[in-house]
Amino acid sequence: MRPASSRSPRLRPAYLAALCCALFALFTWQVAAEGPLRAADERLGRALFRTAPDAVTQPLADLGAMAVAPPVLGLVAAWVVWRHRRWWHAAWALAAMAAVPAVVAPLKALIARPGPLEPGTGWYPSGHTATAMVAYVGAALLLHPHTRRRWPLPVAAGLSLATGIGLVLRGYHWPLDVLGSWCLFGAVLVLLDRAVGGPLSSRGRRRSSARTPGC
Repeated sequence: MRPASSRSPRLRPAYLAALCCALFALFTWQVAAEGPLRAADERLGRALFRTAPDAVTQPLADLGAMAVAPPVLGLVAAWVVWRHRRWWHAAWALAAMAAVPAVVAPLKALIARPGPLEPGTGWYPSGHTATAMVAYVGAALLLHPHTRRRWPLPVAAGLSLATGIGLVLRGYHWPLDVLGSWCLFGAVLVLLDRAVGGPLSSRGRRRSSARTPGC
């Protein structure tokens, strides 16, 4: 029987994915049921909208546009296939990108949340937030096994964060629209990390092998 210490690092990504799913379920329930969390979210949103110049927030929001973010992932995926022949890693990352419209569009139609400043419904969860997160973080995860540099993942996280902040401050989305997308696709990216040998899974394997007894 394996010691518990050798199993625990492998379970940590699963715990993280489960936490993301639980938070997404909580946010979605509160938004759909018009609960107290939604009311607090809308109060916070109204206090934040247009508190920064549009000349700053619009470019940040545009980081999640389909013409901006997915090409970054596509270029990195093509490089991984060409340089390292890891076509299955590229396929997993592109599948995660394809999951964004496949998952977000039905949720938007089902929940039909009104927008903060724009007319119509269908604002939860945020598609631009999900697109940015999967494209930028997915590209960093693809690069991880092939570089010793640590900057890609912090840069990707910063771009994802900047997109969400821009969307809220510009008045395109309520804060929970952004948080819901981060949680939902955070779980997807944990799975992608494991599929491509990203930092979570590789750290777990290193710790596990270091703690395994030699006899």
